Amino acid sequence: MFRSVLIANRGEIACRIIRGARKLGIASIAVYSDADAHSEHVRTADHAVRIGPPPAPDSYLNAAAIVAAAVGSGAECVHPGYGFLSENAEFADMCASAGLAFIGPSSAAMRAMGLKDAAKALMEKAGVPVVPGYHGPGQDEAELTIAAGNIGFPLMIKAVAGGGGKGMRRVDAPSDFSAALASVRREARLAFGNDHVLLEKYIANPRHIEVQIFGDRNGNIVHLNERDCSLQRRHQKVIEEAPAPGMTPQLRAAMGAAAIGAARAVDYVGAGTVEFIVDGADDPQGGFWFMEMNTRLQVEHPVTEAITGVDLVEWQFRIAAGENLPLGQHDIGIQGHAVEGRLYAEDPANGFLPSPGRLIGLQWPSLPGVRIDFGVREGDDITRFYDPMIAKIIAHGATRMEALDRLAGALNVMLVAGPQTNQAFLKALCEAPEFRQGRFDTGFIDRNLEELGAAPQALDEYSVALAVAHRMRSSFCRRPDRRNADGTQAAGSLWDAVDSFQLGGARTLTIPLHAGGRNGLASVEIGALAAGQTLPSFIVRFGAARADGVIKRAANEWIMEDGDTCFVLRAGVQTVVQFAAEARRAAPDDPGSGPAHIVSPMHGKLVALYVGVGETVQKNQRVATVEAMKMEHTLLAPATGRVQEIAAQPGAQVAQGAVLIVIEPEGGPGHGA
Repeated sequence: MFRSVLIANRGEIACRIIRGARKLGIASIAVYSDADAHSEHVRTADHAVRIGPPPAPDSYLNAAAIVAAAVGSGAECVHPGYGFLSENAEFADMCASAGLAFIGPSSAAMRAMGLKDAAKALMEKAGVPVVPGYHGPGQDEAELTIAAGNIGFPLMIKAVAGGGGKGMRRVDAPSDFSAALASVRREARLAFGNDHVLLEKYIANPRHIEVQIFGDRNGNIVHLNERDCSLQRRHQKVIEEAPAPGMTPQLRAAMGAAAIGAARAVDYVGAGTVEFIVDGADDPQGGFWFMEMNTRLQVEHPVTEAITGVDLVEWQFRIAAGENLPLGQHDIGIQGHAVEGRLYAEDPANGFLPSPGRLIGLQWPSLPGVRIDFGVREGDDITRFYDPMIAKIIAHGATRMEALDRLAGALNVMLVAGPQTNQAFLKALCEAPEFRQGRFDTGFIDRNLEELGAAPQALDEYSVALAVAHRMRSSFCRRPDRRNADGTQAAGSLWDAVDSFQLGGARTLTIPLHAGGRNGLASVEIGALAAGQTLPSFIVRFGAARADGVIKRAANEWIMEDGDTCFVLRAGVQTVVQFAAEARRAAPDDPGSGPAHIVSPMHGKLVALYVGVGETVQKNQRVATVEAMKMEHTLLAPATGRVQEIAAQPGAQVAQGAVLIVIEPEGGPGHGA
C-alpha cells in the first residue's frame, strides 16, 4: 500500500479522500490556491503545498505545478478526485513520467472515453446503443448548423470534454443555434480547455441512470448497481439516489452488462461510471442509450457506498496499488435505499444565481442514517472562483420513503447562514408528491419551479420582526464600550441600553432597517419596568407580523448576528436584515422611469458584450454574458431603447450590483425627432 498521496483537488472531495487515506494509514498532502489557504482540506491534511493564485487555470488546473508539488513533497501517488484534472490524460501521463502512481484508469482509457464524440463512436463499434446525433470531427459552425438541421430540433449541444453539467445547452429552434453554440464553446474553453462539441437528439421525458463500475489489473470488472440522477437543474445534478426507482432485476442486469461491456472495450481499471439515458418518465423499462463514461469517482458516490457497504475510495487505493477487486459480482447486493442532496451557495428564488460569501453560521445535524460530506467550516468563504457546493447530505433508510424523510428532516434543521442556499429547495424536492411517487424525469424541476419555491418570494415579515426582537434584546443586554478590568465585555443592565429609554415607563421606538431589497420601519412597543424586573417586556411589529421580546426559537429557526446585519433562518429560508444606515440601499421610487440600469447579478467576470453605445435594443434582447463559478448567465435588456453607456468591457471582473449597461428607454430624452 502507498505511504503518501497528494490530492489534486479541493473542498469536500479532498476532505473525503483525506479520510479514506487516513483509514489505510496513508499520509495526505493537500494542494491549495491563495483563495483556499485556510480552507478545511488544508486544515485536515497532514501536509499542504501552495500551487498558485485563485483562478483555476493558475492553480487546480495547473498540471505542472501539481506534479511538482507531488514530487517535492515526496508523494507516492496522486488522487485527482473529480472535476479539474481528474479526466485529463496528459496529467495522468505527467504523473507516470514523474514516477507517481495515478489513482484512476490508464491515460489510454481516459482518452478513449474522455471525449464524448470518440466514446460514442467506440460504443457503436462495441454494440452499445447510443443517442442519435452528430459526433464527427468537423467543428466549423456552418457544418454543425447543417448537422443540426439533419438531426432536427430540439437538440442538445454538448462539449466533448464536458462534465458536471458544464458546456451543455438545449436548443429548441434553428434561430437559437448559433448563439447557443458560441455560449457552449466559451463555457467549455473556461472549464475544460477544449471547445469542441457534439450534437444529440433531445429525448423527451428522459431518465438519467448511471451504473457504477470497477475494474482491476487482472481483467475483473464488476458493477455496483445503478443510481438515478434525473433531478437536474441546467444539466447539473441536484438530488441522486440508489437504486433507481422502478428498476427491475432484468433491466438492471441489461444495463449492468452494457456498462461492463463499455469498460471492457477500453480495458478499464479503477472506478468509473457509465451514464445512460432511459426513455420515458413513467416507463423505466423503455429503451436505454449510452450517453458518456466518467473515468473518475462521481460526486454522488456516497449513495452507492450506502446501499452496497463498499468504501469506493478504499477500493480506488487498493486497485491502484495492484490488488484484485475485493468482491465478485455475486457478492454485491443492495441494502435499503439512499438519497443525496447537493447543498449549494445559490439563490433559487433569483434564478439559482451563485451566492458567494462568508459562512456566518454553520451547524450540521447529527441524525440516524444521515451522512454529511463537507469541506467548509463556519467563518470560511464560498468564493466566486470555484463550484459553489457547500456540502452533500446523504440519507440512508430501509425504504425510499424513509431515506427521503431522513434527508428532508436533516435539511429542515441544519444551519447555513451567510450566502443564500438551496436548502429549502432541496427539502421541497424531497417532499414533492410526484417525486416521492417515482413520477419524474430530467425536466421535473424546470416544470415545477414555482411549486418548489424557486421563484421570487414575498418578504418573510415575521423573520424581520424576529431579527428586530433579537437586536433589541442585544441592545438591552450589552454595551460594547463597557469592559471589565481584564478587558472582557461587562455584563449589561437596563441602564446600558442605547435606546430612547425614559423613566416614564412604557414607550414606542421606531427602528429603520433594510430587508428584501427595500427599506422599512419596525415599531417596538416597550412596556414599563415592573418591580423585580431587570429587562422590560416589549413587542415588535413589522407589517402584519408580531414578535415579542421572549424569543422561543423552534428547532428549525436560527438567528445569527454579524455586525449590523442579522440573518434569520426558518426551515432553510434565509432573511437578511440590515440595521446600519450605510449598509442599506433604497429601491427606486419608480423603477419604470428614467434610464434602465443593467447590473451584474453576482460577483463574476464579464465575458461578452453584444451591443455598443448608441445602438437600439429591443426588450428582452441579449446584451451581455457574465460568468461566475464556471457557469454563464445571460443578461437581457429590460426595455426597448438606446444604449446610453457601457461601464465595463469583456474580461473585466465585476461586483454584484455593479452597473454594466445603461439604456435610455424609447421615448426618453435621447429619442425623438
